[in-house]
Amino acid sequence: MNLLHFISAFFSDGSHWQGYDGIPTRVGEHVQYTLEALAIAAAIALPVGLVTGHYGRGGNALALIATAGRALPTFGLLVLMTLLLGFGLVNVMTPLVVLAVPPILVTTYEGMRSVDPSPVDAARGMGMSEAGILFQVELPAALPLILSGLRSGAIQIVSTATIAAYVSLGGLGRYIVDGLYQRNYEKVVGGATLVALMALATLALFWAVSRVAVSPGVRRSN
Repeated sequence: MNLLHFISAFFSDGSHWQGYDGIPTRVGEHVQYTLEALAIAAAIALPVGLVTGHYGRGGNALALIATAGRALPTFGLLVLMTLLLGFGLVNVMTPLVVLAVPPILVTTYEGMRSVDPSPVDAARGMGMSEAGILFQVELPAALPLILSGLRSGAIQIVSTATIAAYVSLGGLGRYIVDGLYQRNYEKVVGGATLVALMALATLALFWAVSRVAVSPGVRRSN
């Protein structure tokens, strides 16, 4: 009952909806961190996963990289980056990208390797280039798994981007960190609720994207 009271009090307080510490501002900052980290992670992981999956090489190396990335402590990496570089956005982006690369990399590789070899062989027999086979035959079939990796990476970033508050940046983590410091548990619960809602919104967004981007035939086969 206290939890529901805290949530209701937080969202009904008009002061939480305006100013530099208002919900729209903090949500916007959190979205910005999430999009930037996801874009960087995808730019690193997608090309590597697509090429290695297409040629069927490097699977063991990718598994090792993914395991190492998942084993790194996110908060510890944030502290290390801050000690090396001082305060700044790079310190936050680095652990978030490291966190998101493994699921994107592994699922992209597995998605490419799971494609039925028959249409690939047929396309190659018709003289289609390797790039054409990759983007016109394999990628559409592997898209559901690739999107699942992007979704997993995005959810992890949304949930973890609260660490930005520990290096004096914004985002929804400000409510949690400031609330704990001030012993304002209404703010802590409100911030945690907003993070959970953003994670659910991310799931809904990727579901919508998959309905539009993935062909019905591929969806049925999966």
